[in-house]
Amino acid sequence: MSDPILDSLIDQTRAAAADGRKLSIQAGRTKAFYGHPVEGAEPLDVTGFRGITSYEPTELVVTARCGTPLAELEAALAEKGQCLAFEPPRYAPGGTVGGMVAAGLSGPARAAVGAVRDFVLGATLLNGRGEVLGFGGQVMKNVAGYDVARLLAGSLGTLGVILEVSLKVLPVPPATATLRFEMDEGTAIQRLNEWGGRPLPINASAWWDGTLVLRLCGAAAAVEAAARSLGGERIPEVQAQPFWQGLRDHTDEFFMKAKAAVAAGGSLWRLSVPSVATPLQLSGEQLIEWGGAQRWWSTATPAPVVREAARLAGGHATLFYGSDPGVGRFAPLVPPLDRIHRELKKAFDPAGVFNPGRLYPEF
Repeated sequence: MSDPILDSLIDQTRAAAADGRKLSIQAGRTKAFYGHPVEGAEPLDVTGFRGITSYEPTELVVTARCGTPLAELEAALAEKGQCLAFEPPRYAPGGTVGGMVAAGLSGPARAAVGAVRDFVLGATLLNGRGEVLGFGGQVMKNVAGYDVARLLAGSLGTLGVILEVSLKVLPVPPATATLRFEMDEGTAIQRLNEWGGRPLPINASAWWDGTLVLRLCGAAAAVEAAARSLGGERIPEVQAQPFWQGLRDHTDEFFMKAKAAVAAGGSLWRLSVPSVATPLQLSGEQLIEWGGAQRWWSTATPAPVVREAARLAGGHATLFYGSDPGVGRFAPLVPPLDRIHRELKKAFDPAGVFNPGRLYPEF
């Protein structure tokens, strides 16, 4: 894989490790807000290491370098009638493939199709010693050794630079339909879980302010049969598509209001709880996705109260937008997980070169 850009990244990494300097991995910076800020580190720009190096539409596999614009990858897939089924959020123009995997974030379809990590087949990593390591491959059935490639999803660059990644892609569904229902939060959670136990082609869901919206995807006959069975109001695709894109990219009305509240001193929390968890009693506005398992909460409620509510519901809370001095963005790790995180960091980046404190302030 050697080329001048890669050689430069290797040289910068080795020099930083030798000198005790820190590096902040950067590309499109569309998710710079996510996680803790990296302080006292020099930028390591990976945008130049880009390009789709392999694409086999018939095999449903694409391989791209870290600096490849996400828009470029999705356009190439769309030409073949394929897509990234997990709908990675874009937030702003300029996002890259490496940042997509490093952030590990998924869009509205995540509960139906899986998360980013479920689509990672293989990856190439530049570790903190300046070594280029390869993990996984380009097929689903990689059973030898540890599944390190998928470990990189959500690592926020703390283990190394994701140089290249192979991803499973899927055909664009032949038919979609969006249905709208008026119902309260408790009824919506109950219905979503009931429908989830039936063979319905539900691809995404969202509840906010007394309205539940469902997206059906699949074969035309299955979508139409499900739409007739479920009832509700059919939303024209010309209106439905922008709605789902707004949820994916956080440009929907709920998220725009949440960002305005953050600017006024509030916070937006992402709560991961069991889908059957009953409504959580916190002040503010809430949007529920993933069949009830992801609950966005725009609130001024103190962080300890939010985290305790998530814990009592059987989940955890992440401070997504906003700041609360002295409060970690991510849920505190229990001792066994804390030890695993530290040992992984030590194994891949022993000198602590990459993105210090981005995931957790301590490492």
